[in-house]
Amino acid sequence: MTNALIVKAENLIRNGDIAGAESALVSLAETEGDYALVAALETLPPKDLLAVIREYDTSKESVVNLLVTPEQFARAVVMERLYGDHSHVRLRGMINAVLFRDDAQTGEFIEAIGDVDGGCEALIDYLSERDEEVVHFVIYDTFNVNRTEEGDAVDKAEVSDRDWKELTWLLKHEHPDMFEQIWPVLKKRLKERLRREAELEMLEQQQLDQTDQADRHQPSAPASHKTSAKPTPGVVDPGEESAL
Repeated sequence: MTNALIVKAENLIRNGDIAGAESALVSLAETEGDYALVAALETLPPKDLLAVIREYDTSKESVVNLLVTPEQFARAVVMERLYGDHSHVRLRGMINAVLFRDDAQTGEFIEAIGDVDGGCEALIDYLSERDEEVVHFVIYDTFNVNRTEEGDAVDKAEVSDRDWKELTWLLKHEHPDMFEQIWPVLKKRLKERLRREAELEMLEQQQLDQTDQADRHQPSAPASHKTSAKPTPGVVDPGEESAL
């Protein structure tokens, strides 16, 4: 029965019915137990497992997300990068949903991601929109970019948001070897982004200055002069009656 359900799930995934595939996997756990589902997930191609995990709905609990192993999840996370989602919204949703689930061994999942090729790159993408805060955190141990004094450091309880702050804190304080591969790349990207923004701002200012100069040097239109119409000699207005 296990093989039949796995084949069914794979076919449903290929047909785009992710909800149906998850339902088939859930039925396996209900009939044969959680261990059977864990073993079955190991046989799923990473791309199929990813298809189920990345459709995670925060409004309901996913048995797949609850039972996926760190190694299985790490492979799925790396494969997510192949989708080319530049916003990384699904990547962040996936990682948050699994790493911070109530019974998760978060450290084991982080280590598994670090152990697989492309894992640290995936975490760089995950933190890409928070590059400034992460780089600031490296130096001052706080995410508040306006605070640069001693005593500003935050502890884990203050950043337990089940999101990027908590993961960054864990990486720096509990997985420093991984963090040393992640934050320098974010720092480089931050410098490049700030450089591009400065160039764009300068270009826009130059265009505004050129427009302003052109407006100032444009000659004003000559004043219009009203001229009184003079009758042409020898021409009689047809509206006038002849004196003859």
